[in-house]
Amino acid sequence: MRPRVVMVLAIAALLLGGVLLVPAAYAKISDGGGGSAATAAGPAPTIPPKVVEPPQPTLAPQPVSVKVDGFYSWALMDLKTGKISGSKNSASQTSSTESMIKTWIVSDYLRQLDESGKPLSSTNQVMVQRAIRNSDDNAAGTINRLGGGTTQTKRMISWCGLKNTHLGTVSGYEGWWSFTEMSAQDVTRLGKCIQSGKAAGKKYTPLVLKEMTKVEGKVTQQQRSSGGGRWGVIDGLPKEITTKQGPISIKNGWTPLVYDNDWHISCMAISKDWVLAVQTRYPISQGLAYGAKVCQDTATQLVTPKVGAALKIPSSSGSQG
Repeated sequence: MRPRVVMVLAIAALLLGGVLLVPAAYAKISDGGGGSAATAAGPAPTIPPKVVEPPQPTLAPQPVSVKVDGFYSWALMDLKTGKISGSKNSASQTSSTESMIKTWIVSDYLRQLDESGKPLSSTNQVMVQRAIRNSDDNAAGTINRLGGGTTQTKRMISWCGLKNTHLGTVSGYEGWWSFTEMSAQDVTRLGKCIQSGKAAGKKYTPLVLKEMTKVEGKVTQQQRSSGGGRWGVIDGLPKEITTKQGPISIKNGWTPLVYDNDWHISCMAISKDWVLAVQTRYPISQGLAYGAKVCQDTATQLVTPKVGAALKIPSSSGSQG
């Protein structure tokens, strides 16, 4: 043969051999005959099911039914969105704040003190504690005078963006801090003003919120001008909120007023996520425990999902949200 013919035949043979070898190699791997691919095959790995954590209880808008022999209003602010929900009258109708406004009196005084560059004296720190923890009227009155008296209330309205709040008009007590009229929605705005740091300023906001967690005194431990006021909303919250998500800052106001023969109750509670306000007025003959239960039941019915005591929803009917 010619050399060129020999070379062509050799190349053809190699190509033909390669074609024949490829199926053989493929068959060895795919038929499980000891190839590496067959050895690697096996059952698919087991993926454990995803554990879904149950939602943490909180306060959220929902229908509220609390029986009240008199006036009743409530409002709840979501601090993440600023949205306010509540009873139909929570934006328009007002009630006197009583000692609840001491939170502003203390906050405004402390912010002014910091802005002036002056330190908080040990004497005035004790007054701050007594005004909040013990709801001491004399201590709050002294701080109110130091902070500017009636101008403190006027400043609260503008400083915290309150929409339906005005100075009290009770004859002989015009402008007196405890007779300040405020809607339930404005109480939540005041709570946000305190929680955000705007009311007391960066330096003293932690002090105010901490003092509000240390409020003392049950309904049976009240005195003429002090008593603390640790009741109401705080008693309506499960430990999953007060302990695991707390502490919760609270301040209540309560006075039996002879000009209308009613108890005037104002409850405020602040968490990192929400502010709750409850207001009620009812005949003095009902006692303070009656109003405390109104605030407690309102909080309980707003707990979601239901846990602990919140599973026992009161069946009473009456004013509702």
